[in-house]
Amino acid sequence: MKRILILLCLPLIGFGQLTMIPDTNFEQALINLGYDTGTPNGSVPTASIDTVTFLNIDNQSISDLTGIEDFTALTDLECQYNNLTSLDVSGATALSWLNCRDNQLTTLDVSNNTALTVLNCMETQLTTLDVSNNTALTHLYCSSNQLTALNVSQNTALRRLRCDYNQLTSLDLSANPALTWLVCQYNNLTTLDIRNGNNISMDYTSFFCAQNPNLTCIDIDNAAWSTTNWTVANGNIDPQHYFSNNCSGTTSIEENTKNKELFKVTDILGRETKQTNQPLFYIYDDGTVEKRIVIE
Repeated sequence: MKRILILLCLPLIGFGQLTMIPDTNFEQALINLGYDTGTPNGSVPTASIDTVTFLNIDNQSISDLTGIEDFTALTDLECQYNNLTSLDVSGATALSWLNCRDNQLTTLDVSNNTALTVLNCMETQLTTLDVSNNTALTHLYCSSNQLTALNVSQNTALRRLRCDYNQLTSLDLSANPALTWLVCQYNNLTTLDIRNGNNISMDYTSFFCAQNPNLTCIDIDNAAWSTTNWTVANGNIDPQHYFSNNCSGTTSIEENTKNKELFKVTDILGRETKQTNQPLFYIYDDGTVEKRIVIE
């Protein structure tokens, strides 16, 4: 009897562990790459994928990436230009690079991807994005989604952020001292806080927040420096935008200037001027800014 049982088990042992791949287009892409053979049958040998570190399956009409969790050594995944509506890569814990842009994503799970440094999920349908566990993240591109909020307070290594063409009403980047490039245009921002202690790492070619009509005062490290270096006639800010190191305490009327001296007066383009009948920004040596309109 024992001999019979052993013989029955041998075919199962020889067959090996399988990873289920329900999406035919996904499996066909793996066949094309040499990780499977024959025609799609709903599974691939796990041993042929669990050592793969780079996977490019872009533009393959894939709707479902079930099975990606068994790519346990994967560090780079390129799955852009597909038909994905949801994506869970939390099981691929070695992942450091994910490009899933131009899909139809409504959900994206990167909750266990603590090694993730680059995330590109632009041109999808996300309404929420949780990157709180991605503490190694340096590059985040999430423009052209439907995000109403974005919390990057845990992403202290973040260097580049593109979140334009969303529905953000506030954005706090004060916990991101490594930030050197920001694009947050075309949102509904009413508050923008960039007091990260390192504004001097950005110039007007790496700071874009125009087309936020409800935003006026922008919190920054030093109003005089930002007015000089970020306010130029290239459309990177709106005409009503101005800078202060304390927007909540900034008013449009004259304050008590007993303990501060006027640094300069500029127009909305950052040019020093004394002309009246236009919005003027009175910049003081302590970093505060007053927005005035003097009519004569």
